[in-house]
Amino acid sequence: MRSLLFLRHGRTDWNDSKRVQGHRDIDLNARGRAELAACQLPPQWNDASWYCSPLQRAMHSARLLGGVRVRCDPLLTEMDWGQWEGRTLASLREEFGDRMRENEARGLNFRPTGGESPLDVRQRLQQWLSALPKTHEADGCQRTVVVTHKGMLRAALSLATGWSMVEAFTPRVDWSCGHEFALDDEAGFNLIGINVALVERTS
Repeated sequence: MRSLLFLRHGRTDWNDSKRVQGHRDIDLNARGRAELAACQLPPQWNDASWYCSPLQRAMHSARLLGGVRVRCDPLLTEMDWGQWEGRTLASLREEFGDRMRENEARGLNFRPTGGESPLDVRQRLQQWLSALPKTHEADGCQRTVVVTHKGMLRAALSLATGWSMVEAFTPRVDWSCGHEFALDDEAGFNLIGINVALVERTS
């Protein structure tokens, strides 16, 4: 069995202004860098292997958290929001009205214009997970840290629990924390625990 700790990247200017980032390669802002530089993972993850999305905000987050020999994989990239990147959900809801509400009510099948659905993202995650055991013997690690995006974390929660994304996930997810999953040949991909707090850096 392999344990995986999924983490969302640190804060960006677009996060602060509630703009949808998607594939747009927005880097961390000063506050995001400072927050991550002050943190480290719980000690049981010290010898983990590291993977991340190739977008700057994820790569830089992994390095600030102490990641070494971090492997980037495009399958871990954020959901593609197509023509809606750079917009806020509030402005989209105002512009599209009932059509937006109907689209959001589709859960996993929600789709922005010209972009991916959450189901598409979940399928990308499944593809990445299916290849992970092949690297397991090579890296010799039982633990893996994955620095990625909110859309990919939502996909992981859906895949592990059957969450349809129609209703809010319970219990409440703290996106500044890590979320632990287990990958097993027989049991598959399962949620072990959410909201694993980072710890204050001591050195």
